[in-house]
Amino acid sequence: MAHEMMLLALQLGVILVATKLNGWFFSRKLKQPKVLGELVAGMVVGPYVLGAIPLGSLGALFPPVVGTVPVSPELYGIATVGSILLLFSSGLETDLPTFLRFSGKASVVGLGGVIVSFLLGAGVTVLLHPAVHSIMDPEALFLGTICTATSIGITARILGETKKISSPEGVTILAAAVLDDVISIVLLSVVVGISAVEMGGGSVAWGGIGAVALKAVGFWAICMVAGILVAPHLTKRMKGLESLGLVAELSFGIALLLAGLSEMAGLAMIIGAYITGLSFSQTDVSAEITERVKAVGEYFIPVFFAVMGMMVDFRAVGAVLGFGILFSVIAFAGKLIGCGFPALFVGFNLKGAFRIGAGMLPRGEVTLIVAGIGLASGAIGADMFGVAVMTMLLASVAAPPLLVQAFKGGSGYRKKLQEPDAGDVVTIELDFPSERAADFLRRTLADSFRSEGFFIRTIEGSVKSWQVRKEEMVFVMKRQGSKLEFTGKREHEAFVRLMLMESLVDFQEFVDSLKSMEQPEMMGAGLLMNMFAQK
Repeated sequence: MAHEMMLLALQLGVILVATKLNGWFFSRKLKQPKVLGELVAGMVVGPYVLGAIPLGSLGALFPPVVGTVPVSPELYGIATVGSILLLFSSGLETDLPTFLRFSGKASVVGLGGVIVSFLLGAGVTVLLHPAVHSIMDPEALFLGTICTATSIGITARILGETKKISSPEGVTILAAAVLDDVISIVLLSVVVGISAVEMGGGSVAWGGIGAVALKAVGFWAICMVAGILVAPHLTKRMKGLESLGLVAELSFGIALLLAGLSEMAGLAMIIGAYITGLSFSQTDVSAEITERVKAVGEYFIPVFFAVMGMMVDFRAVGAVLGFGILFSVIAFAGKLIGCGFPALFVGFNLKGAFRIGAGMLPRGEVTLIVAGIGLASGAIGADMFGVAVMTMLLASVAAPPLLVQAFKGGSGYRKKLQEPDAGDVVTIELDFPSERAADFLRRTLADSFRSEGFFIRTIEGSVKSWQVRKEEMVFVMKRQGSKLEFTGKREHEAFVRLMLMESLVDFQEFVDSLKSMEQPEMMGAGLLMNMFAQK
């Protein structure tokens, strides 16, 4: 046990150094997403390249492990925690009203992507694989299913880096990707049932297969609705603990619990994590939870992507290179056409449709789950597992830069998004004689709002801004030079003005107390005299 833990510590150290440096190199020097650098780092230091080289008495740092996953269970477990952190954080950053508004469109996009991808994947296998003669052949069924899944993790990381998670295309991609994974897992249960019968020569038990599918879909729907309804009440209770750190820790604990329950229900753990984050996204502590979760995620999430890169067995890929490249191109086309074309009919223009198609390209954990089950069951051989790995590799490498480029330019949505009614929004302005005076009052106000139970989050941008929030009451405080601005709903105007009045009175009392003090020069002289007197 001591040797395994020592090896795990060394592996994590190498992974963190490699992913951080390579992520920096890809983002700063190559102008590519960090996730691409992390994936490549995993491929290079993993068990199929440098990690297999013996290091004296230590042996190989990443010795290949027999089985579907070529790394140790301990390392894979830490990578799994990283994937849960990533999707929990992505859910927290998703704007729930926009997500719900575009969920119908996402359903159309997700279903289109699954249907077209499955038919193209299974079809090209029948046409080009000499041993496969029917679309109902287990190998065709599994390769078709492999084409359907989308890696939410890779897509979410790119959308987060480009600040596009809450855009119309961003929420549509994430909602469709979640739906894709749900359908892929349901489809997997159907394919496993059919394949077992085909290989055994019996008849398909559609009733049992349907029950598994209904259980998975039902769990997903119930958790979505229950989470959105319960989370606001739950955070009210947790705030009574008077520790934001504890609130964040409990929230992540709930994400882990729901992730585990998702796995028990036949879904991927990342779906439960995303639902939890989405549920907490509209609470007034979401920014504080996000900040703390991201800090922890900086250590765990790169491990997840590095382990994804370590899955790539270049030997298996080389044996089926020609068919693998063609199959990967077909898989790309399935997502671009299957997801992009329906998007044109639900309000997106060509630019938006391409962004959605590109966002659905990455393959990852669910692809490997499907391929691994197919390999373990004997439905596919090592060569077709290599095709699945190649598809994941090419999609993981090609999708990040493609998606970043796709999001450059104007809006991808035909209609202009409805802005809040100007009559419902009010701005209060206060001018001060200096920037220091304005900033002093801003800090005084921040303390007053915090004492009233508000949470304050800094908004990144050229103008210094802060979001002030308590449950449903939200407004933005800005400082531009010596001017303070407060923008929010008209229904909250009276409360904000009252808080401003109280703070101004406190400010005036503070100024008056300063005037009543003895001269600052005299105080300073006294301090210096006492300092030298002590010596």
